[in-house]
Amino acid sequence: MSTLEEHVDVGVPLDKAWDSLHRTENYPRFLEGVRDARTEAGGRARLDVEAGGRAREVEAEVSDRVRERVMKWQTRGAPDLAGSFSLQPIDQNHTRVQARLEYDPGTVREAFGGPRGFAQANAIERLVRSDLEHFKEYVEHGR
Repeated sequence: MSTLEEHVDVGVPLDKAWDSLHRTENYPRFLEGVRDARTEAGGRARLDVEAGGRAREVEAEVSDRVRERVMKWQTRGAPDLAGSFSLQPIDQNHTRVQARLEYDPGTVREAFGGPRGFAQANAIERLVRSDLEHFKEYVEHGR
């Protein structure tokens, strides 16, 4: 398994960032390749994703540790991915959003296509960084 950690500081209070992460229906606004997203019963989310020229449906189980402001997720079925978002207050109006992604490079390539090895790791890193920047724009400006 490979692990990737990235963060972005956003200019909103902790509660606003936390609430925005939980609006599954808005994921297409800031997650690259997500065409549709919806919440389902039992702490699950279903995302219609297009990546590497392939469309697929991904189901994830989501759980919260509200006191620590950590949202964990794990896909159900292929591809096997897991991750979390941790939020830490910087001050009253700024929050650090830490994203952690655990993945098997071979599984990701099989599921979504794309390059192998180091090139794939760089592509995933750029994608996560881009998604965090888009989340920043979304939460700060509604874009």
